[in-house]
Amino acid sequence: MGKWFLIANGVIVISTAIAVFIGQAHERLIADRLEETLIQSASRPVTGTVDFKTFSELPSPVARYFRHVLSDGQALIRTAVIRQSGVLRTSTTTKRWPSFTANQLVVPPATGFVWNAGVKMPLATHVRILDSYIAGIGSGRISLLSAIAVASETGTPELNSGALHRYLAEGVWFPTALLPQSGVVWTPIDDRTALATLTDSDMTVSLEFRFNEVGEVIGIYSSGRFGRFDGGYKPVPWEGHFRDYQARSGMRVPLNGEVGWYVDGMLQIVWKGDLINARYELGP
Repeated sequence: MGKWFLIANGVIVISTAIAVFIGQAHERLIADRLEETLIQSASRPVTGTVDFKTFSELPSPVARYFRHVLSDGQALIRTAVIRQSGVLRTSTTTKRWPSFTANQLVVPPATGFVWNAGVKMPLATHVRILDSYIAGIGSGRISLLSAIAVASETGTPELNSGALHRYLAEGVWFPTALLPQSGVVWTPIDDRTALATLTDSDMTVSLEFRFNEVGEVIGIYSSGRFGRFDGGYKPVPWEGHFRDYQARSGMRVPLNGEVGWYVDGMLQIVWKGDLINARYELGP
């Protein structure tokens, strides 16, 4: 009896391991296909260079920002591969902050990204979070042990809008994507604030960018980015902060950021991350 019990347990363990291995291969294939699709969807040619002379037409804090973080005459970013680490939480009420590491592929000529993160969980387990915005479509996928899909959503109008908001906010990590020649329209607010508006796939989003005296973007704000709360989407004020600008590939980008939602008038941070590494391919 004991012998057969051990054999049965061994078969279960081996079968589980095989199922996890197959599931992980399937999830890797999904991530690889998303990245391939993103690269192939780059319909806007990477032409021209950064021209400081054109900044005279921009709001003063925006011109100051570009002169601070870019170099006159440099080529535009074709792709960016960003490595991050940090902590996050799944809601504004939980006290658990699991750690994550993530790789993000951004293709500014396609106005899109793929964010592939592993989040540590109890008992030496983890979940894989795969977020993307490609050709106007936002998607999110969560898999246990990078093998078993437990949640997936694609293409709802709220998810699409939220993903485009995120792309615009994260432009500080690939700053040529914030230039007017990359499709961003800047409207002045005051000497430290300007409104950035981006249209993609017949969808338009705007974010308030906040600058310090040096010209660095230190914050972004939306009065109503769509987020999931209580099982459904609703527009909620959303804010992010950036700090510790350093040179990377001849550009200055923040090494630290955080974002959160306003709940009952109080900002509740839900994501804190550090830029570990960034590799840029410049065009043409």
